[in-house]
Amino acid sequence: MSRKIIQVVAAAILKDGKYFCAQRPEGKSLSGKWEFPGGKLEANESPEQALIREIKEEFNSTIEIIDFVNDASYDYDFGTVSMKTFRAHLVEGDLQLLEHQDAIWLDPNNLNTLDWAPVDRPAVDLLSKK
Repeated sequence: MSRKIIQVVAAAILKDGKYFCAQRPEGKSLSGKWEFPGGKLEANESPEQALIREIKEEFNSTIEIIDFVNDASYDYDFGTVSMKTFRAHLVEGDLQLLEHQDAIWLDPNNLNTLDWAPVDRPAVDLLSKK
């Protein structure tokens, strides 16, 4: 049986040298885990377009992508998540929590203090060394 592959994108949003980390809401898969915000790609959408749209939908904010961080995948019980993470900065808005239960801005060297969703860990490891 082939596993379902879920293509997602995530934004490591940088402001004043700190990254924006969001906590997944109660009642959703991986609730309470931390992640770089983002979401699923829609048909005919580039990863960059998907990311800009997701941040607008989930946080009512506009980002600009700086560069590509990494590609990672993780086998969850509901399928395999394949995620592209990009560094970005805020252009407009103040990242309102429309879907997440909590958020925090952290220095790169403190990123490892959170309980991250497994697919986010490779990006966390890379960004905490920058």
